[in-house]
Amino acid sequence: MGKKKECRILKSFGNDCKNINYLNNSGSSSKRIFVSSEFPCSLNGQSISLDKNETTDIFNRLSNPFKFSSQNDQEFNDLFTNLKINSPSLIRSQKEIQKRKKQISARWRRSTLNQLTFLLFIFLFIFQQHSFCLGEDNILREESVNSQQQTFVPKRVYTNQWAVRIAGGHQEQADELASKYGFRNLGPVIPGGEFFLFESRTLGKRSLRKVRRHLHSSITREENVVWLEQQVVKKRVKRDFLAPLSPHQLNQNIHSPSLLRGRRPPGISSVNIPILKPIIADGSVIQHADYVENNGGNGEIEEDYFMAGDDFLDMNRVQDRAYYARMKFSVPNDPFWKDMWYLHRRDDQPDEMDHNVKEAWALGYTGRGVVITILDDGLERTHHDLAANYDPDASYDVNDRDEDPMPRYDYADENRHGTRCAGEVAAVFNNSLCVVGIAFNAKIGGIRMLDGDVTDAVEATSLSHNSQHIDIYSASWGPDDDGRTVDGPATLTKNAFERGITEGRQGKGSIFIWASGNGGKDADSCNCDGYTNSIHTLSISSATERGNIPWYSEACSSTLATAYSSGASGERMIVTTDLRDSCTKTHTGTSASAPLAAGIAALTLEANRNLGWRDLQHIVVRTAKPVNLRAGDWRLNGIGRNVSHSFGYGLLDAGAMVRLAKVWRNVPKSKKCRAIYPNPYKTIPRGNRLHLQLYTDVCADKRDNHVKYLEHVQAIVTLSAPKRGDIQIYLTSPRGTRSTLLAKRQRDTSRTGFKDWAFMTTHNWGESAYGTWSLEIDNDGLDDAELLKWELVLYGTDVFIGPTGFEPSSALSERSVQTSHNGDSFTDSGVEQRSIRWILVLIASLLPLLIGLLVLF
Repeated sequence: MGKKKECRILKSFGNDCKNINYLNNSGSSSKRIFVSSEFPCSLNGQSISLDKNETTDIFNRLSNPFKFSSQNDQEFNDLFTNLKINSPSLIRSQKEIQKRKKQISARWRRSTLNQLTFLLFIFLFIFQQHSFCLGEDNILREESVNSQQQTFVPKRVYTNQWAVRIAGGHQEQADELASKYGFRNLGPVIPGGEFFLFESRTLGKRSLRKVRRHLHSSITREENVVWLEQQVVKKRVKRDFLAPLSPHQLNQNIHSPSLLRGRRPPGISSVNIPILKPIIADGSVIQHADYVENNGGNGEIEEDYFMAGDDFLDMNRVQDRAYYARMKFSVPNDPFWKDMWYLHRRDDQPDEMDHNVKEAWALGYTGRGVVITILDDGLERTHHDLAANYDPDASYDVNDRDEDPMPRYDYADENRHGTRCAGEVAAVFNNSLCVVGIAFNAKIGGIRMLDGDVTDAVEATSLSHNSQHIDIYSASWGPDDDGRTVDGPATLTKNAFERGITEGRQGKGSIFIWASGNGGKDADSCNCDGYTNSIHTLSISSATERGNIPWYSEACSSTLATAYSSGASGERMIVTTDLRDSCTKTHTGTSASAPLAAGIAALTLEANRNLGWRDLQHIVVRTAKPVNLRAGDWRLNGIGRNVSHSFGYGLLDAGAMVRLAKVWRNVPKSKKCRAIYPNPYKTIPRGNRLHLQLYTDVCADKRDNHVKYLEHVQAIVTLSAPKRGDIQIYLTSPRGTRSTLLAKRQRDTSRTGFKDWAFMTTHNWGESAYGTWSLEIDNDGLDDAELLKWELVLYGTDVFIGPTGFEPSSALSERSVQTSHNGDSFTDSGVEQRSIRWILVLIASLLPLLIGLLVLF
């Protein structure tokens, strides 16, 4: 190989000049050609001239004028052999050339340094935003929900779907609009609503970039188009705990599970289960596994594995209500009835508590005529302990947009969650299989919506599916319970909730039951979860077998009541159905509590089919039992009811709920009163507390908004803080009930604060709203925070809701916190105080007159 030489073009001094350096690598010789706009040149210190055509000819004849080797060196020399000498005045000295080259190089270095500095600043700014702004926009982490290994993805992932609101909700207009802009109209998001879902025919399913604004602008200018939004993938987690897959499980000689959604594993039919070896749930098969995380760091547990059984006895037997009413109770032959301690342990342990479902059954209520659906990752509709109660009209696959909710099977059984929840509600009674559902004569369906990209449209479609047929929607999932996420329903889902409670169940309102969350180990607050924090949902927390607060439980003021679930090592878990026609003893977390509540709600609705969604919440508040639930924050609210941030009003009591439901009279229409704090923009100094007071006359001058009897209370807050987790918020009612709206969350480092976030409390249920409310905000951070807005929203009725012939839950047993106050019979101390003041004013006014009369006479 010959020596390499190179020719490079640099920006030059002078007017439009270019500097062409032709150098060999050894540096022993060099040829320099300077070409100006007038094309005079200097070669080896001698002046030459080239006209424009000659210069063009030189560059055209070189195969590569910018880089060539020694083999075409002769070619280069020959090109300049016949160049003519020009005027000596055009000769440039080597010294001047070097000086100008240094000037150019210095300017280039300075320019490059400035550009790099600017780029570094931009990078640091973006990095800082991604590090701290983790709040209401919801950090997305792409994972199989409830998987042990998480893969993090960017903050926003856009889909190829758009939600479009068209005034009037006309299908034909939606079809025309979609076709015009290259979309496919997938139909209304909510049946009968104005929101439609469009899907692009050209874009991929996922993108990190939002579609250009001009497309949005063009569509929104169309007639009757009110609103448009590209759908974003949301992070949603199931609220149980996945045990690691064991080697024992992986080594089983079994058929490979079908990876096609909606199909059973090969060889499994609806009649038999010809599998070479038992296929069992993860938690059941693992022996001597490390359950440190699953049991709050309390060691290991050991479980046996088992199958549901092949005998399918009397699945379709119909039991009439008179049969159950006549009997005390006949123990079912379901093999794991004995392990369902949360339903019947008072038989052997009278001092302990359970959900008292046997009383409801003995009264003849088994869920007959009530329809429940599980919003989750699918439902194994062919499971022998569920098939008899399966309802296809309460089922749908939102992920794949078909009618079959069957889960997608894999070796880890990641999509077992929905089938587990369904078994708690409606597993068949007395069929020699698995377990007994609380509402074992109810109909059960499944909405498959968690096994894919979850968007606002997916949630709204799931929550509004067949709302005239489905009575109860049970959800055991939500935003990430990581102690730093603030997230809730978006536009479509909010609309689904509102339409559900106003139009669902023929106007009585759909029942939405939600698991409160599993973020206890990260000091999370369920008031930062907009689903459990909603007035439209019935939020359910968990208690362990011993009545303790579980290590995963979140405390917040929006929790209404509690159901049993798992706890520490040595405490039993929830027994239910599982994938592949099997059973499990290890259903865990608040995921297990919400379906128990859904089953009890089904018994209650059977006792009174006219109950509205608020009626059910009233019954829960009055009948929940604080007995034997151990928490340090049990307090009496303003009318004498016990309430806790960890347990709400206490443990659900099925027998008490059905007895009260039978005599319950529906509450009147809900009223809503708003009161806005008049002086916003308050600084909250670091390490200090801001104390604000807001007086309300409960909208007494507005008939449609007058609230006398409280149900839900919201404090809508907008504030900024350098670290959101350092903020704590408390609300005190005129009756003195103090609710913790937001506890300290150490992991929440977001700088976004809160924007119109509605913190909700149920602790004032039954109180009078009249008087002065106090808001306290603690700032434990190192910098000042700013309160920008505070608005109080009071929900309730304009009439007193009294007793309905049933002893309320505040008349507690001797084992509970005692109160001499009847929960529903109370006098308004505010009224008493006002009466006393008027009497004193009257006496003070009449006293001079009396003294004058005495002097005269």
